[in-house]
Amino acid sequence: MTTNPLNSTLLPSGDTTGASSDASLLRVATYNIHKGVRGMGPNRRLEIHNLGLGVEALDADLVFLQEVRSFHHLEARRFQRSSFGWPTLPQADFLAPEGYAVAYRTNAVTRGGEHGNALLSRWPIGDIGHHDVSDHRFEQRGLLHVPVAWQGVELHAIVAHFGLIHASRVRQVERLAAFIEASVPPDAPLIVAGDFNDWGEKLDGPMGECGLSRAVAPSGKRPLTFPSRVPVFSLDRIYLRQLRCRSTFVPRGTNWARMSDHLPLVAELELAH
Repeated sequence: MTTNPLNSTLLPSGDTTGASSDASLLRVATYNIHKGVRGMGPNRRLEIHNLGLGVEALDADLVFLQEVRSFHHLEARRFQRSSFGWPTLPQADFLAPEGYAVAYRTNAVTRGGEHGNALLSRWPIGDIGHHDVSDHRFEQRGLLHVPVAWQGVELHAIVAHFGLIHASRVRQVERLAAFIEASVPPDAPLIVAGDFNDWGEKLDGPMGECGLSRAVAPSGKRPLTFPSRVPVFSLDRIYLRQLRCRSTFVPRGTNWARMSDHLPLVAELELAH
């Protein structure tokens, strides 16, 4: 691909390449891409092509994506005549940088199409799993589970997108805990990342009861990711088991603000010894 203009608004102070020079660090990102489309009515615009540049600029080893479409017939017809039309590939495959493995599963079926969670991995992946955690018929939610072979270690990645109601989110944490107990080896490093919709900052306790700690920088500051233009909430998060967070950052700027209603959260992790 061509040089990415988003790099100038991505990198934290002191970082000149976007990639970690320390092979012991794992860079992960979580990003709700809003189905690749922004705006309402006749002002709707296709952002999936810009999102492709954005995902590449993150230069993450693992990218946890939410609100990803495999297909949507209505949107495909709407944007087929635009200069950069609806991709012929499913969005997860379209967004994956060259050489990345792709895992995707549908969470919700809607009029004209569907959407779900995806994982893009620079490292080899194992069998892809999916677990329904829907709490009521108005919100279809799921967990995407992917084992990843990283530096000789099998770590487990779970992409999550929780509900809009607090009581639903608490029950979804309980279902997450049951799924982890049944499907993830107890000694395996684990990353659970995604959009938790936790407006009131109430989920860290229940997630801690699952053995998961929130990835925060040594300063303890919780990065704000929503809404993207003027972020005031920390809805997008990364939770860890047997891993430690070295740093976090959120890319800011006009380009990032227009692509989705969320900003991506990026963290650099290492194994906890």
